[in-house]
Formats: sequence, structure tokens, C-alpha cells
Amino acid sequence: MARLSQLGRLLRIATILVRHDLDEFITAIHLFRPYRLLLRLMPWRWWPRRLAARGVRLREALEDLGPIFVKFGQVLSTRPDLLPEDIAEELAKLQDRVPPFSGAEAAQIIEQALGGPLENHFSEFNREPLASASVAQVHAARLHAGAEVVVKVLRPGIEPVIERDLMILYTLARLAMRYWPDARRLRPVEVVEEFSKTIHHELDFRIESANASQLRANFEGSELIYVPKVYWDLTRRNVMVIERIHGIPVGDIEALKAAGIDMRRLAHNGVEIFFTQAFRDGFFHADMHPGNIFVSPAGQYQAVDFGIMGSLGEKDKRYLAENFMAFFNRDYRAVSEAHLRAGWVPPGTRVDEFEAAIRTVCEPIFAKPIKDISFGRFLLDLFQTARRFNMEVQPQLVLLQKTLFNIEGLGRRLYPELDLWVTAKPYLEKWTRANIGPMSFLRTLKRELPKWWQGLPELPGLVHETLRLAAGGELALEWKSRELEQLRRQIRLNQRRLYYTIAGSGMLIFSGLALGFGPAAVTAQAPSLVVWLFAGLGFVLLAFGWPRKNS
Repeated sequence: MARLSQLGRLLRIATILVRHDLDEFITAIHLFRPYRLLLRLMPWRWWPRRLAARGVRLREALEDLGPIFVKFGQVLSTRPDLLPEDIAEELAKLQDRVPPFSGAEAAQIIEQALGGPLENHFSEFNREPLASASVAQVHAARLHAGAEVVVKVLRPGIEPVIERDLMILYTLARLAMRYWPDARRLRPVEVVEEFSKTIHHELDFRIESANASQLRANFEGSELIYVPKVYWDLTRRNVMVIERIHGIPVGDIEALKAAGIDMRRLAHNGVEIFFTQAFRDGFFHADMHPGNIFVSPAGQYQAVDFGIMGSLGEKDKRYLAENFMAFFNRDYRAVSEAHLRAGWVPPGTRVDEFEAAIRTVCEPIFAKPIKDISFGRFLLDLFQTARRFNMEVQPQLVLLQKTLFNIEGLGRRLYPELDLWVTAKPYLEKWTRANIGPMSFLRTLKRELPKWWQGLPELPGLVHETLRLAAGGELALEWKSRELEQLRRQIRLNQRRLYYTIAGSGMLIFSGLALGFGPAAVTAQAPSLVVWLFAGLGFVLLAFGWPRKNS
């Protein structure tokens, strides 16, 4: 029954695709093929026409299909690892602008959400929207305390429309998987699932508010960027109240210059903000296009719209830092080994083959001056190369790569001579020194020692219990073959190594605690020489316990 209810919408989609000469998309979906043939018999299709580029035609078709398909195209543009470059770039131009709904409806939604008339919460409320998009629109207002705010209101009736079009997208994706040869590579069902998560997050303004609050906390007191304050007491699932900012749109180059903004410094700060978000915080604004960025008269960035955010774990940060540093040192072996260490290409991948593939892609990039090299292009080429070696797509990295493209484009538009490497290299080197190497090990040891210390008293009991069970025959197994006998010898060897490891770890923990609590603790509790002897003996025991190849 659901399929019958979708039929009219599917036929309209087919009509629009054919109208824009996107026959390859119609052909890919088996259900539409007879309909395509029928439409091609129409008189306006009898004469040859000059066609626009396919990316332009697809963008225009999505705009005709309506706001949900526009947002789908925008999300799709963040996946250049799955799309041809010309289509990804064109979809990024999609504009999410729709006619506003009435101010009276907006006021009614706000009053229902906040549980009272507007006058109870705002001294002023402008019923003419500042901007309108497919999911929400925003209105200017003022609180009784005098603060200027903007009120973001969810578009009435949008949720059933979204659910209907999501069902259509899922249907199209499943048809494509069944009949389109390229579908397995492009994975349309997975793409629709990703879009579904994104659009459902955008329907809950509490999620966007939490994102804004987190980013504001990360940059509290920063001179680089200002994040407006969320008024949580006035924020609900369908209404968001946030501080209003007044700044120059970052895309208005002439206005920035007229205001006396240092363009070189502004471009440099944009790159620094990006790397600070990615490597210091692991939490970044993933929709930093010019429409979401303003600049104060003092030259400070101001961010808005926090619906799409990205996050990076420590493993992601290490991967990126190692790859960037190795790339600019032209050490492609290190790039390939970083992928293997991260586990993002299969363990059996031949490093030499992977290294050769990366060199083939990256060497042409170095034909340009360093200042013209694109970090975003490097990451895109790297992901596409790794895909040939069955690397699983890491959505957080693809989102970061798309954000980096935006930052690069913005930075070079502000200051064409911007050298991203000069800006980024000191930051990456500093992060690498702090997080990869001896200092990182010592910090990790100091952080983890209290946890290990709490569990240390239990280790002798666990070892004793294991030995008791073994002596009593409760752990005995019957060995009946040469292979099992060999396995038993290996287990015994591993047990001995375990004992060495436990003893060595205990000595290291004791030494680390003694040294970690400072010189006073060392002299008070144990002579310094004894502490270092314990540490040395601990390392020796760990060396005996360390697993060896071919053993």
C-alpha cells in the first residue's frame, strides 16, 4: 500500500529528471524505464538541444523537486569520496531557500512551545523573518533584560513531508542497488541513512543548541572566534533562542577591507581555528561556508548555524597528523604504514603497492608551489586511493575533508597568497610532539597509574587462584595430538611471560608513582637509586615478557 501511495511522487520525480535530461538516472532505476521511453516521445524531445553540464542539470532538478531533495543534495555534496568531482562541486551550490511561512504561525508555535504569550518572554518580536529555509526560519527579538536574540522556529508540517520524501529516497536507493551497476560502489542506501540521521538531528533544536554550547565553551575567551550564547530556558525541541550577532559577512570582501580588517591575519586565523577545533578539541563546525561566518569590526570570526558538527577521536587525530606530516615530507611509506596502523586498510595489504599508489596520486600535487597545495585535495585523493585497497569510509574524516576544502577556499579568497603549510605546520608539529612520543607516554602513564594502582592488590590473588586451579586439575585438558601438545607448550610460555609482565609492570608502576609524586616523595619513601633500580628491573622483566615473532 505504501508503494502505491508513493507512485504519484515517483512519477513526478521521473518527469523532472527527464525534463532536465538526466536520462542516465532514469535508466538506472528499472521501474522508470518505460516512463522514460514515453516521455522521450514528447514533441519537445525530437530536436537536439545543447545541454548544460550534468552537475548543473542535477542541481536544477533537485531544486525543482523541493526543499528536502535540496538538503539531500547538500548532504551528498559532503561526500566527494562517493561522487564525481564535477557533481560534488555543483551540489555544494544548492541554496536552501524557500518562501517564509507567516509570522502569525511562527508566533503561535513559539507561544505553544514556551507555554505563554510572546510578551511574557520578549519585549520585542519581529514577525518578519530574517531568513527562511526548508526546515526552519528565524526572527529577530529582544529579551526583557535587553539582550538581542534570534528565534529559530521549526517550519509547521515539515515532519510528515520529510518522512514521506525519506521513504521515496529509500525506495529509489533500493531500486538503484538492484538495477544500477555502480550502486555497490556508491552505496545509495547508506547515503540515505546518513541523510536521515542528519535531517532528524536538524528537527531537534536541542541538539543544535548543545553543539553551540559545546563550541562556545571550547573557545571561551578566545580572540579568534566568538560563538553566540544559547538561552536554554527559552529553547525547546522546535524553538531555539540564541544571542544575535552583528558582523560583516565573511564573503563580503569589499566591506571587510573598508572596515580596515587585516585580510592576511583573518585568513591565517581561519586556518588556526580549523586546526584548533580538529586537533585540540576533536569537535568542529562542519558547515563553515561563507553564509555561516561573520566578522566583527575587530576582526574576530563569528559563527552561526550549528546543526552539522563533526568529531574526531584520538585515533583520527593521530592518523591525520601522521599523514599530513608524512605527506609534506614526501614520505609515502609513512602514509601507507599510518593506514595499516589505524586498521583502515586490510592487514594483508602490501605496503609497497599501497605506497606506489599513493606516490602516483601525490607526486603531481608537488608540481605546484607549496603555498598552492591543497590539504583538502590531498585528503580527497588519499581517500579515493585507499578505497581501491578496500579502506572503509570514515564519515568523520570525509566531513573534516569537506570542511577543510571550505576553509581553504575561504582563506585564499580573503588572502590569495595564504600559505596553508606555513600556518599549519607549526601547529601539527607541536601537536605531534605533545601527543606522539615519550612525553605522550609519560602523560598517559601518569593518568592511568591511579587506575592500575587500584587494581594492583588484586593481581596476586588472581595469579594464586589460577595456579591453585591448575594444581588441582580443574584447568587440566586432555592433549591427544602433536598440535595440541605444541599449543600447550605455547600456553606455558605465555604464562611465564605473563608473570614477567605482571612483575615488571608492578615495578614500573611503583617507580612511576614514586617519581610522579615528586622528589619529596622519593626521598621520604625510598632512596632515588632504589627507585631507578626498580624501574630498570621492571623494564628487564617486561623485555622477557614481551611477545616475540615466531615464538
